[in-house]
Amino acid sequence: MAKEVGSYNEDSIKSLDWKEHIRMRPGMYIGKLGDGSAFDDGIYVLIKEVMDNSIDEFMMGAGKKIEVSVKEGVVSIRDYGRGIPLGKVIDVVSKINTGGKYDSDAFKKSIGLNGVGTKAVNALSSMFVVSSYRDGQCKKAEFNRGELVKESKLEKTTEANGTYVEFRPDDTIFKKYHFVHEYIDRMLWNYAFLNTGLTLHFNGNQYKSENGLKDLLEKNITGEILYPIIHLKGEDIELAITHSNEHFSEEYYSYVNGQYTTQGGTHQGAFREAVVKTIREFFKKDFDPTDVRKSIIAAISVKVQEPVFESQTKTKLGSQEIAPGGQSMRSFVGDFIKENLDNYLHKNPETAKAIEAKIIANERERKELSGIQKLARERAKKSSLHNKKLRDCRTHLDDNKDNRRLETTIFICEGDSASGSITKTRDVNTQAVFSLKGKPLNCFGLGKKVVYENEEFNLLQAALNIEDGLDELRYNNVVIATDADVDGMHIRLLLLTFFLQFFPDLVKNNHVFILQTPLFRVRNKKETIYCYSDEERKAAVAKLGPKPEITRFKGLGEISPDEFKHFIGKDIRLEPVLIDQRASIQEMLSYYMGKNTQERQEFIIDNLRIEKDTEAELVG
Repeated sequence: MAKEVGSYNEDSIKSLDWKEHIRMRPGMYIGKLGDGSAFDDGIYVLIKEVMDNSIDEFMMGAGKKIEVSVKEGVVSIRDYGRGIPLGKVIDVVSKINTGGKYDSDAFKKSIGLNGVGTKAVNALSSMFVVSSYRDGQCKKAEFNRGELVKESKLEKTTEANGTYVEFRPDDTIFKKYHFVHEYIDRMLWNYAFLNTGLTLHFNGNQYKSENGLKDLLEKNITGEILYPIIHLKGEDIELAITHSNEHFSEEYYSYVNGQYTTQGGTHQGAFREAVVKTIREFFKKDFDPTDVRKSIIAAISVKVQEPVFESQTKTKLGSQEIAPGGQSMRSFVGDFIKENLDNYLHKNPETAKAIEAKIIANERERKELSGIQKLARERAKKSSLHNKKLRDCRTHLDDNKDNRRLETTIFICEGDSASGSITKTRDVNTQAVFSLKGKPLNCFGLGKKVVYENEEFNLLQAALNIEDGLDELRYNNVVIATDADVDGMHIRLLLLTFFLQFFPDLVKNNHVFILQTPLFRVRNKKETIYCYSDEERKAAVAKLGPKPEITRFKGLGEISPDEFKHFIGKDIRLEPVLIDQRASIQEMLSYYMGKNTQERQEFIIDNLRIEKDTEAELVG
């Protein structure tokens, strides 16, 4: 019997105007929505789209200052560029495919190319205001979800030239959103590092860089480096390179026209290839590429006319050429590195010796590990990874269907009961579950071979596919889902130690989160309220009246699958794992996971809390 399908005729074909399409398919324009917990959530893309226009003004030599404010969910950005042409203020923010980026003389090597950015911000904001100040005159317009609600006539002004944009993300699209100021801080520092001479102001703080990518590495490196940062600059290209004395993996910060390409692209690939080739030729030795690049920390920035990105969110460069009919990206980056890095190594023999020694040490360690790695991979296959430890999802990071790759999540759980509840409730398209067997090993101070010799770590590494870096990371969000008790907290620390010891870029690139699950359930016959803190519990008790039923969840295994769907679905609460950029990872791990020092004992004693009052209140 044929399967019945819906009718398909002229009435099935619909035409949407620009704002309706953006609001119906926001993922096409800003990637995933999120609630602000992740660095790549939509509310930060909205800020970036407005900021990119202001940065383009600076790059064209107009305006050296940008002021940013984020207060009570409202974002405002004021630049001192040329100002939007007054007769086109409304069109620029509300007519798709309208803008100055199509004129290569007006905007050379800009970030935005498609005339979409501020239109998307406008359509996805419950309040959007734009004002342009130009040659003593001002034009202002106000919108609600893309609809023009108020337009001013041209007015005289004493304001300096430039553009002011203010918006509030629409909370019907960005549910329960909140801004993490550390993410905005990082975004603004990136803009400062990539635009020397520009000054940014954010909520009372100033961001300015004199040494570009050298400053960027100095701010982001945690721990010791083997040699002073190599800083190379040319026309439309800038590099900063060093090797870490503490990290095992490669770590890159790559940019195109000021855009942070978190997924790399052709420029980063060309850089990785050219560094190996240049070093091989300098030392006249056929080093293995992995030995050359292991522990490298580098930043690369290129400026390209009409760059081709692989998505509207511009996280990966796809351009093979730097200009139509021009030099290939591979040749452009390769030629620059071959000449300038080779010259630097000849002029700085101490740095050259340090690099050679590091490569030889990496080679020695690789050969020692080769046998262990082979056995570990075979063991991972024999253990039926996908059937026992990992319940996989159908969508992975190499898929680009509806931008769902950005939503891919793996929950790392303790025990079968918790993983069982999440497995029954999860979205099988985007959410995977990895089940731990007891507490992982404390790997602080241990070598990389422990990753292959320890079954738990070996299988987790294989599940994430991060053995050779983040290029093939299978899940955008790595979520630690443990109980909120002492044992659960300890497991969190052990997992974070594993990531920070061997794969710090997984944390630095904001892929790791802690799942927040309720501590209490407060309910009466009419309503159930889940509470994530004691303060929320007290508020729920007050709301529901006398003697509601109060349940304290002591472990994730106590939460039924029917209840879990509330906590890992659209209302999921994730706490990002953030590293203080001023902190040394090794010092931090030594403090928390090293031998029980007097300093740590004193901290525990000073901060010990006994929660007898809460327990007594629950019993009563």
